Amino acid sequence: MKKQPLIELSEKISAPLAAIASPQRIAILIAIGTGEACVCHLETALGWRQAYISQHLMSLRKADILLDRREGRYVFYRLKDASLLDLITATARLSGLSAESVSTLINTQFHPSCECPQCSPVLIPASSL
Repeated sequence: MKKQPLIELSEKISAPLAAIASPQRIAILIAIGTGEACVCHLETALGWRQAYISQHLMSLRKADILLDRREGRYVFYRLKDASLLDLITATARLSGLSAESVSTLINTQFHPSCECPQCSPVLIPASSL
């Protein structure tokens, strides 16, 4: 029996929602925000262990929600489609929260205690001063 168009459509719509349904994954997506973040950045921002974060990142990559790129020993993750943050913000409003409660937490800054190239200060050799 062939699936009804409404059922087929609803299954396609529900797939990304199911992939981000956990509070942990939403926190990761907010922490990544409109930029990109490596695992050590997410560890610093969220206070979770690397292995735990990596499991969630793997699931989000498999669901085609995240893209990644390697820079040396670091892998940086970014949202495939930043409109996902609009969905998270709209859901926050449906939950009785303000849009600002999400937008103020979206990653736009570095974390000084993170060791990745994006967060660590660039050292200028004394010979070039």
